[in-house]
Amino acid sequence: MGTRKYRGIERKQARWGFVFVLPAMVFFSLFSFYPIINAIYTSFFDKRALSKLPPKFLGLGNYIRLFDPSRAASDLSFLNSLKSTMVFTLGTFIPLLIVSLILAVFISNLSSTKTKKFLQISYYCPAILSSVVAATIWMIIFDPRGLGNQWLNALMNTPGVDRRWLVDPVMEQVSTMVIYFWKYIGYFVILFITGLASIPPTIYEASTIDGATKNQVFWRITLPLLKPTVVLVSVMAMLQCLKTFSTQYMLYSNGAPRAPINVITFNIYVTGIQQQYLGRASAMSVVLFIMMLLLTLLQFKTTKSENVEY
Repeated sequence: MGTRKYRGIERKQARWGFVFVLPAMVFFSLFSFYPIINAIYTSFFDKRALSKLPPKFLGLGNYIRLFDPSRAASDLSFLNSLKSTMVFTLGTFIPLLIVSLILAVFISNLSSTKTKKFLQISYYCPAILSSVVAATIWMIIFDPRGLGNQWLNALMNTPGVDRRWLVDPVMEQVSTMVIYFWKYIGYFVILFITGLASIPPTIYEASTIDGATKNQVFWRITLPLLKPTVVLVSVMAMLQCLKTFSTQYMLYSNGAPRAPINVITFNIYVTGIQQQYLGRASAMSVVLFIMMLLLTLLQFKTTKSENVEY
């Protein structure tokens, strides 16, 4: 009798749990799951926006077109977008991960609580800005008469030199990396500080008694115990870099060349919105989705470990 009553309570709780979860499931289905399915479906058709003609079924035609070697010579091809995306991701993701970890360890080891709070707030402030605002601020800095040239010229004793931040292809790529790094470094620093705070202080006390050096403490205790946070930050930073758009769009809208910063998301916008080739744009979106999924799974697989040794 008691078992039946207990099972009845469990069913009742499960029903209420489903009721509370249902709005989130509906929201996810409408704004996440359905667009993914619709993009996959549309990618098999030659579909044009605002066209009265019915979509023409192409099968894998859009995907074949994306990876056609004969189109690789074009600076605005999808293969060029793949290259631009990987250059931006590697050039931003790796410094973000390493520098944010170093800053988090540095801030956590400070003795002054007020200094800790000041640095945390200072680093986090850019993260609350929109990407458009961040890009606008840095476009002013990268102006030929802006602070970017003035600082470098004063530092390198090269008065009057224009670094051509938004004109030279390499400097334009560096500019987008700098903007993204500045905007998101504080967010990931806070995540690392939270992870560091979860490590029991008794472990550090025991290592001090055992005579461990600071390097040994970091590599044998801090880093292994921080592994879940490192995985989380690395996945979030990589996905954030892969789906970058606003910064490149703002630079291009203000006269910067498109080819060096023609990342996949920007190519999707131009192809789908400006040129109105929805089928091709959907195929690009599916390829980007598969890339993000595979890279995320690869990161989880390579960092998976059952035991932590320190």
